[in-house]
Amino acid sequence: MALDFLAGCAGGAAGVLVGHPFDTVKVRLQVQSVSKPLYRGTIHCFESIIKQESAWGLYKGVGSPMMGLTFINALVFGVQGNTLRYLGADTPANQFLAGAAAGSIQCVICCPMELAKTRMQLQGTGEYKSKSKTYKNSLDCLVKIHRKEGLRGINRGMVTTFLRETPSFGFYFLTYDYLSRYLGCEINDSLIIPKLLLAGGMSGIVSWLSTYPIDVIKSRLQADGIGGVNNYNGILDCVRKSYEVEGWRVFTRGLTSTLLRAFPVNAATFATVTMFLMYMRSENTINECDTGPALQQPTSM
Repeated sequence: MALDFLAGCAGGAAGVLVGHPFDTVKVRLQVQSVSKPLYRGTIHCFESIIKQESAWGLYKGVGSPMMGLTFINALVFGVQGNTLRYLGADTPANQFLAGAAAGSIQCVICCPMELAKTRMQLQGTGEYKSKSKTYKNSLDCLVKIHRKEGLRGINRGMVTTFLRETPSFGFYFLTYDYLSRYLGCEINDSLIIPKLLLAGGMSGIVSWLSTYPIDVIKSRLQADGIGGVNNYNGILDCVRKSYEVEGWRVFTRGLTSTLLRAFPVNAATFATVTMFLMYMRSENTINECDTGPALQQPTSM
């Protein structure tokens, strides 16, 4: 269990480093003004950030998911494993329920973490070097939000985070379990690592597709209030106003960047986990369908 936890942390860190630039692009596209858009699409957003803010601009807010990584993986693995054992049988329905339970409980850490990440990602938009920084880092961001808005401010977007994470983690574990069995993960299979990578990558894509519109609303609510102006009074108000101004396509904003991110993040995570376990264990074997960590994003899936 200790090795699985450490491997999950290492794999999750690799996933964050690979996927964070795509996440920054996703957030920028999700919250930009429809009347005065800064970016024409995913590629243009990438190019603009690198040109205007340097490559480091793509990694704004990376400290927040890194800080919460250990605790999130601990919760996800602990809750998912214990829930599956409590339910008794390893069935598709139980895989979904165990994953959903893990997703719902880790929202306690995931929501504040993503709030700080979102605020940091939007800070200094279009500036190569921010002239005045509201937040020095992710921790400073959370401290200042707490001083100004209290616990309610820190947990802004909690309901939408819960609505996103609960089913998405269920679909993640269910899809991974199905694909790993379908692909036939065997101990002595020379292709076990590519198979695990494929199963993990596709599971990440499925989990994001299952709840992506909710993620758009979450990002908008967590970004609301930047600059001192609040545009939304709640989830339903955000959904209504977003739809009235931009139509149904608003709920797919940043989807391309998200899906481009989902597969390599999962691939990086599972590759790291596999190599870590093979190195740490005395025998270079992998138990049948022995998975790595569930991913964020979905923290964060």
